[in-house]
Amino acid sequence: MPGARRSLTCNHVVTTCDGVPLSVRDWTSRAAGHTVVLLHGFCLNKDSWNIQITQLIRRWGNNIRIISYDHRGHGDSGTASMHTYRIDRLADDLAELLVALGVTGPLTLVGHSMGGMTALAYLGRPAGKRPVEPESLVLVATAAGNLGSHGLGRLLRTPATSILYHLVHHMPRTGTDEVVQLLARPVFAAVTRRGGHGEVAPKSLFEISTAAVNATPSTTKVGFLRGLKEYDCSQSLSSITAKTTIISGGADKLTPMSHARKLANGIPGAAHIHRPTAGHTLLHEIPRVVTGAISSAIAAGSPALAAASQASRLAQSEAVARVVDHDHSGAYDPDASASAEKPLDDYFRIDHCNSAVKASPVEVEERVS
Repeated sequence: MPGARRSLTCNHVVTTCDGVPLSVRDWTSRAAGHTVVLLHGFCLNKDSWNIQITQLIRRWGNNIRIISYDHRGHGDSGTASMHTYRIDRLADDLAELLVALGVTGPLTLVGHSMGGMTALAYLGRPAGKRPVEPESLVLVATAAGNLGSHGLGRLLRTPATSILYHLVHHMPRTGTDEVVQLLARPVFAAVTRRGGHGEVAPKSLFEISTAAVNATPSTTKVGFLRGLKEYDCSQSLSSITAKTTIISGGADKLTPMSHARKLANGIPGAAHIHRPTAGHTLLHEIPRVVTGAISSAIAAGSPALAAASQASRLAQSEAVARVVDHDHSGAYDPDASASAEKPLDDYFRIDHCNSAVKASPVEVEERVS
């Protein structure tokens, strides 16, 4: 029943084929008819999706399974060699995780920033290396490549990126953080201060994202810079068959509007949602828009599930109304009650633009909370 408390929340540790433990949070249910995998951005963690998870659980209850996890080098996941801090390696991690957790389908992939790039890199793999084909794709403040061409991403093209990478890569671990903080602090401070937030972002959001950036290991920050610079999935966009929604913000200086346009023009049948005053941290700036896009993707991919969920919601409304109107003579109209609630989709405008493979061995450690 939508709105009911989840019956089972598990914390997993999925160990990749190269020995990196990934911290996973899994809202699961035997009745789940659709799986949503949430992929966070650079220097963030799985907690960045907390608002969307709360809203999705309220809307869909035990009818969906929600998986969020920390990328390698982020949050509670383990660190790895700097040469593995690449988007294609994150796509490998995603493929291994889907196999390890027994995800089959229907599936919606949702990625913010670097998480969106991970989803695109996964879809750019040969079909035989994609253990599950997503029916839906939601891309939030992300890009298909060429990050150094626009906005603050142009910092990736400066010699400082390579110099910093090689310096950190060859330095002993002791003292690395202090050196990186000294050399890279102006860059990451500029990204946090100027690139992440639009006019609608509250001060508390700025503080939360700054804390997440500061908590990310220096080797992760520097290691992924080269991977982001080299990332390019633009040639595989036309082959994407998943129903795709792209969300962008006009005040985003990290992945400006031009990247969203390229995605919308390159992915067949993609829908584009744009908020002129929003920045890069759309999960918090316009959370209902993001959640609405995810819910629309679930409904489109699982129409029977959507119908059952709607019927259950109406039943809940009737039950509440009977209690409220018990001592009143007026008749209750469930249709009027349903129409009075403004759907999430009304909060934004959508513009439309033109056999299982054996995965790498992984280990799963499960803790039920």
